[in-house]
Amino acid sequence: MSIIEKALNKAKDEGHPSATVEVANEAIIKSTHERVTAPPVTNIDQQAKISDVKVDSGKQHPEPELVEINWKQLAELGFVTPIDSNTQTVEEYRNIKRPLVTNAFGENSAGIDRGNLILVTSSVPGEGKTFTAINLALSIATERDKKVLLIDADVARPSVSKTLGIKSSPGLIEYLEGKDYKFSDIILKTNMPGLRIIPAGKQHKHSTELLSSNRMIALAKELSERYNDRIVIFDSPPLLAATQGEVLAGLVGQVVLVVEAESTPQSMVMESVSRLSHCDVVLAVLNKTKQSHMDGTYYGYGQYAH
Repeated sequence: MSIIEKALNKAKDEGHPSATVEVANEAIIKSTHERVTAPPVTNIDQQAKISDVKVDSGKQHPEPELVEINWKQLAELGFVTPIDSNTQTVEEYRNIKRPLVTNAFGENSAGIDRGNLILVTSSVPGEGKTFTAINLALSIATERDKKVLLIDADVARPSVSKTLGIKSSPGLIEYLEGKDYKFSDIILKTNMPGLRIIPAGKQHKHSTELLSSNRMIALAKELSERYNDRIVIFDSPPLLAATQGEVLAGLVGQVVLVVEAESTPQSMVMESVSRLSHCDVVLAVLNKTKQSHMDGTYYGYGQYAH
């Protein structure tokens, strides 16, 4: 029985008849150290060569397009921003990011394969995964020695670009098609030093197949090995709403499972946890709590719904 499951059962036994989810801090922190041996990713060397997807071939490429993020608007929506450095949300995300960064670059990170690749997902839509993914990216990017690449991998319902005010742009799907776009064509530079973004790209009827393709596997491998100071955050589709989330979870070293307080049934959360059983690290974040308990019970992040 996983630590997350034990915490959920304990909460239910202590008088939560509705069986909604309240994830204890014990589960949030300890789950980052609960290891499950993942099956090896196959077909990396059989059909897709890493040389085919090098993110920087050494050729001179034009500077990535600059995206001007509206910090004032984001702050009003409750996001972590450079202009608001001491809010409760900022402090909460400092607590949330620390085990993730430690797992990626700390002394014990050698035991976590692809620890710098982090997937943010949820069980169903509306629990706050995009809010969490963006805030994690912004919070980590404020560190002086870290860089962040935020990838909108929710290709069916992309929200990162809309939230950050990014105009329609070629993105992950166009790159995975492998026809006319190189990696340098889809990456966007922002007005926050250390933060770059890859949009989802166009709608595609075979998006699941593209996300599970050898080109995507090779890209994940390349991103995990090429830069020793970069964290890559994937905003993923919900696990129970689409198959893409489970596919992407097999490519990363850490997963953040966002759970909506007082709403998501425990059965759904446990189904999501079971689909992540092959992942090395799973960290649970309770979102949309009525109040935030900083004494070690759980964390809350406002009412943003995407």
